[in-house]
This record gives sequence, C-alpha cells and structure tokens, in this order.
Amino acid sequence: MNKTGKKKPKPKARRASPGNPARKLRQKPGSFQDRPQSSQKNLLEMLEQARRILKLDGFLIWRRAKGKEFTLLRSSLKKSGWVAKFSPDAAGLSGLQKKPGELILNLGGRNLPARKFFSRAFQFQPKSIAAASFGKRNQILLICVLASKKRELSRKDLGAFQTLLPELTLAAENARLEKTLREEVEQTGMLLEINRILNSSLEPKTVRTRAMEAVVRLLDCQAGSLYLIDAERGELYFEVVLSEVADKVKEIRLKIGEGVAGWVAQTGECALIADTEKDPRWASKVDRKSKFHTRNMVTVPVQSKGKIIGVLQAINKLAGKVFDREDLKLMTSLADQVAIALENAFLYQEQRVTFFQTAEALALAIEKRDIYTGGHTKRVRDFSVAIGRELGLTPEEREKLELSAILHDIGKIGIEDRVLRKPGKLDDEEFAQMRTHPEQGYEILSHIKNLEQVIPGTRYHHERLDGRGYPLKLTGEQIPLIARIIAVADTWDAMTSDRPYRAALDEEKALTELWQNRGNQLSPEAVEAFFKAYRQSRIYTQHRPKGSPAPESGLALLTSLDNQNKLGEQTGQKGGV
Repeated sequence: MNKTGKKKPKPKARRASPGNPARKLRQKPGSFQDRPQSSQKNLLEMLEQARRILKLDGFLIWRRAKGKEFTLLRSSLKKSGWVAKFSPDAAGLSGLQKKPGELILNLGGRNLPARKFFSRAFQFQPKSIAAASFGKRNQILLICVLASKKRELSRKDLGAFQTLLPELTLAAENARLEKTLREEVEQTGMLLEINRILNSSLEPKTVRTRAMEAVVRLLDCQAGSLYLIDAERGELYFEVVLSEVADKVKEIRLKIGEGVAGWVAQTGECALIADTEKDPRWASKVDRKSKFHTRNMVTVPVQSKGKIIGVLQAINKLAGKVFDREDLKLMTSLADQVAIALENAFLYQEQRVTFFQTAEALALAIEKRDIYTGGHTKRVRDFSVAIGRELGLTPEEREKLELSAILHDIGKIGIEDRVLRKPGKLDDEEFAQMRTHPEQGYEILSHIKNLEQVIPGTRYHHERLDGRGYPLKLTGEQIPLIARIIAVADTWDAMTSDRPYRAALDEEKALTELWQNRGNQLSPEAVEAFFKAYRQSRIYTQHRPKGSPAPESGLALLTSLDNQNKLGEQTGQKGGV
C-alpha cells in the first residue's frame, strides 16, 4: 500500500528480453565449452542451442569441403547433423559465396529463394530467412537461419542472429580447422608409412611396384603409372602399371615430349587434367594399345639431384570425381619420396653389380691359373641358383647363394701351381694341400664384414652329410643349406667336365651318381631340386650349351629313378628324387 492506503497497482507484464543470446549460449550449463569433445560435435551442439534460444525452426551452416563441394550442418526440429548433398546454390545463396562478409536479412515472401530446396531438406517452407557469409574465398562459410513457417523473422531475431555470428563463426572455423588438421595428420601418417614401405627394399622393381601401390592408395584412383627415362633412346617407358591391363601397358614407350607424361618429362612441370580427351597433350595411342579408358589424371616429374629420372602418374579418380590441387600436392610429396627410394635402389644396384663383377673377375683370375676348370665357376653359380629357386629361396637368399657360388673356390689362390696345375691325379700330400682351399677362402673372406652370410657356402661346400667331408667333418643339418646346394652343383660340374686323367661322364651316369649319393654325401632335398631344374632344361654341362634341352635319355632316367623311389616308398624303403 501507498501512503494514501491504496494498493499499489501491479506492474504491467513485460515481454521477456532475449538479452544477449551469445552470452546465454556461453553460460548455458553443460554448454559446448565445458565438454571435451571434437569441434565438429561442439559446433552441432552450439547450433542446436542457438536454434532453441532464438526459437527458430532451422539453422544451417555450409562449409566448403573441396573445390566446389560443400558440406552442410543442419539443425531443425526434425533432423540434425552433417549432410553432403545440399549446396548453397540449391538454396539460392550462390551470390553470398562470391562476397565474403555479406549479410542478407529478412529475405522472404516472393524473394525467398529455392522454396523446393527448403521443402526437400526440412519438410517446410519458411516465411523468411537471414544469411551471412564469412571466411576466405577458398574456405567460405555460409550461415542461414530459418524463421517459423508461421511467422517472419523479427528485428529482435535478426539482431540476435547478428550477435551470434561471431560465436558461430569462431566455432565453425574451429571445426573446419580441426577437420583440415585431422586430414593433414592422416595424410602425413600415410606418407610416412608409404615412405617406410618404399625404403624397406633396395630392389628397384620392388620399389617401383610399391610406388604404384602408393599412388592408388594415397589418391584413391583406379591406376597409376611410373615412367622411367631411357636416356640413350630419349624415351619414356612404362616400368610398372597397376591396372587390369598392366601386361600390355608395360610395352608402351613415349618419346620425350610426347603425350602428357612426355610433356612433363620435357618441361619438368606438373599436369592436372580433368578431361584427357580435351587436352591437346594427351596421347590417345596409349589407350588404344592398352584398351584402357583414361578420363582424368594428375602427372608429376620424379626428380633426383635436379635431374628428371621419371614421371609419376595417377589415373581416374574414383567415385566419379576428378583430381584437384590437393591431389597434386600429395602427388608432388609422393614423387619426392619415390625419387629418394629409386635413387637408393639404383645406387645399391650399381654397387651390387660392381661387387658381383669384382667377385667374378677374381674367380676368373683363379681359373686362369687352373687351365682344366675353365667356366667351372659360372656353371656352379648357374646350377646353384637353379636349385635355390626350386627350393623356394627368397630373392635375398638366392643373391647370397649366387655370390657364395661365385666365390666357392676363392681359397685356391693359396694353392701352389704344381698342385693346382698338375695334369694327373694328386698324391696324398698334394690332395691334403688341395683340401685346405675352403679354409684359405674363409680366411680371405672373413675380413669382409658384408660377406658374413656368404662365407658358409664357400667354407663348407665340401662337407658331407655322413661327416666324411672337410674341413670340419660336419654332419647333416650342421651343414648350412647354402653349402649343401653348392655341393650338388659342384659335384655335377666336376663329373660332367673333362679332366686330364679322365673324360667327362655322360649325363645319365652323372645323374645316377647324384641319386645314389643322396643322403650320405649330398642333401636329398638339394638333389631333388636339381632334378626338377634339370627337367626344365635349366641345367647344362661343359659340353651341352646353356639353354639347350636336356637329352631324352637323361629325362627318361629321371622318370625311371622316380618310379623306383615311389616303389621304394610303398615297400617302406627311404629315398627321394
């Protein structure tokens, strides 16, 4: 009551003021700032809260994803979440994309664009909308608010919308940056993994194959090509192509300057082509010969020490897409890694060839001292490699076997000429000296650390399974496999080569000797592998040239021995061919 005793009139009801909606959004209990979750989820939750605070029926944020593609974050009474199908153009807001910072307020009535879009996306047609754009032209973001289908946006709604824009802009930009960072981290991780894979082998062919696998994996495309430059002929050639027509494409060569790849090799520039048929540089003969339809591609030079050594190409982006600048950036990074891996592989290959040639020259020098064993080293090497292949040795194991076979008689450099060049049989003293050559070879090679895994073949190739060999009288599995293989190859060549004191045995007799000595002198597995290689004409003799077919008599003998072995197995006898 007042002083007159009358009751105070009740204050008139006032419409609640929305206050500062951005503050409400920040201060709302459990709001997005209080939750340790991703920026993507934060943005969606913020959008949901903003829509409820402003009592709107819809809130949209478009974000440029890649090129002309957009993703849409939608919040409405019925549906919320990310959508990839709806673009700003479909909503009639294409003009905002070209003018970052522009604001459209209270667009409605007949001016409301794309009614069908809103009907399809939200199942209602708003009476009015407000929209704003912000961000750089290549990273533009659009925000659009929708009023109720029963009313238009009021001035207070528009004021609240403008007040919220900085908060929404920051949250949207954080979400975009988080997504970009996550993609970059994933790409970096993939590039590091690819780099590890590329450099895990020094075999050039393996590196090239893995480079193509990396292109397909990293750029999500149908196929890839790695052209290498043939400097002598001035051409590019397909070294590896991963596609269903790889075998045909391997035969294709391009002149430097011809086709897209030739242009890249000539100029050192990259080529990003959305439609190959419309590009004048495209060499259609590649597709005609390979029967492969190339739609789009990205091509980059592979350079090492300032010199172009090849061209890397990704072909046909999957999912109906085309390559973009981001793909070009990835290809350039990949090409740098491929260049390093190829350069290492080429350097290793050069060193390997030089080392093998040095070893062969040394072995040939020793053979020059022994006039009766010309070509022996080369034949033992070929036979050993053939046996190793049949036994399933890996390329690395076969390489060690080959080198060991080349050097298996290196110790003969320490044998006196009177013994090494004696035209007749050796006496006991001379034979004892000859038997020292495995140990002398071991002493020579032991000074070379990189030959640690090669030495066992040279040191133990005269050991026998029954322990009657030399120099250490090893038995059975004590003898390294590499030595057991060389023993079979060495024995075959010794029997089928002429000696001053006897003529070479015929092949049937030598095959029989190998078969009869398996299990006591020679490894049964190595002998069986030798027989398989013999059947495939990969074994020859001093008198039968390399590559010539094995004689029918020798093949017939192996068939007979094989039948005897099967019969022996049925009767409980041990054996193996």
